Amino acid sequence: MTFQPRPATFQDVAAIYDLYREVARRSGGIARKEEEITMEYIEENLEKALATGFCFVIEHPENTAEVIAEIHCRPLGPRAFRHVLGELTIAIHPDFQGKGVGKTIFSQLLDVIRRTRPDIYRVELVTSEFNVGGQVLYQRLGFVVEGRMEGRIQTRHGMEADIPMAWFNPNYVENKQVDQ
Repeated sequence: MTFQPRPATFQDVAAIYDLYREVARRSGGIARKEEEITMEYIEENLEKALATGFCFVIEHPENTAEVIAEIHCRPLGPRAFRHVLGELTIAIHPDFQGKGVGKTIFSQLLDVIRRTRPDIYRVELVTSEFNVGGQVLYQRLGFVVEGRMEGRIQTRHGMEADIPMAWFNPNYVENKQVDQ
């Protein structure tokens, strides 16, 4: 089965909402709980990603009205960080995890950044210490572990560490006209 990422649009908001609720309900793959996933939360993330960053989705191979994967990231805000994309979130429907969907959509994101955004030096993400599969995938894609934030995630099992990771754009071109 092949999966084809495409840029997200505002017409995807309901399908992305359904995806996030399902991921939050079943897999623990995102930090938010199901009741924390609101339409406003999804709309705000999509709006910001489409305005200044990136958002890709993969539709269900048999039902294009359903989204089985979404990834988004955007600039952090302050001009001093304009070379950084962060706030990265990836959600893969639990029925499609372990089938190459995450690698496919993440590869699309990084390829587009590599080809079209020489002004972006780094892409940041933070993952749970127990998301070993995710860490392995991210490292295969070129991300490097940059540290460990102890006790950052509170779960019913206790405190977990967050693992910050970054990918560096090999096609980055430094802007010599940096604000002083």
